[in-house]
Amino acid sequence: MTSSNAQSPELLREEILAQGRREREEILRQAAQQAAALLSKVKIEADQWRQHELEHARAEAARRSELTRAAVNVEAHLLRLARVESLLQAVRDEAWRRLVERQDFDYRQCLRTLAREAVERMEGTAFVVRLNPSDRAALGQNLIEDLAQSAGGGSLEVTVEEDPALGGGGVMVLDPAGRQLWDNRLEARLDRLWPELRRQVAVQAGLVPSNPPKGVGA
Repeated sequence: MTSSNAQSPELLREEILAQGRREREEILRQAAQQAAALLSKVKIEADQWRQHELEHARAEAARRSELTRAAVNVEAHLLRLARVESLLQAVRDEAWRRLVERQDFDYRQCLRTLAREAVERMEGTAFVVRLNPSDRAALGQNLIEDLAQSAGGGSLEVTVEEDPALGGGGVMVLDPAGRQLWDNRLEARLDRLWPELRRQVAVQAGLVPSNPPKGVGA
């Protein structure tokens, strides 16, 4: 009886320690399970976030690539248009040079044609034809007769005036009252004809298609 009582505290202590160890192990086991579950969840979420960011980065890269490609195409188109305009301007400059130098055409006959055309486009029978002095000398006295013939035998009253201010060549025709004016100077005529001429030049040179889309032109 005495021996059993003496050992009771020791046994109790061992039982308490054993119980503590079991509880500690259970706590550690549950903590390990919770930690493993948390790590797994974090890994899944991290993978999902990486995939989302990767898809976003790919979409952004594709968008920027498309913007870059579009910008390059626009720039290339603008450069081509600038080149076409430069070439067409060179053609116009060459045409004007030949007109000024009276190259490859009968200038005297050209003056007669310009005067006759202006008269035919105007109303009435009385006209004033203005030329610079050198062109007036080149025509001589035949201009009035030429214009009368163009009227089909009708009666025309034509006055020829010299105007030193008319540079570049050609004629200006007006009626005596100044209500009508037809500017057939070479430069003015080239300006009027150039839009259609430049289109024809551009098409024949292959700079633009013969039937461009609506709203598109050289």
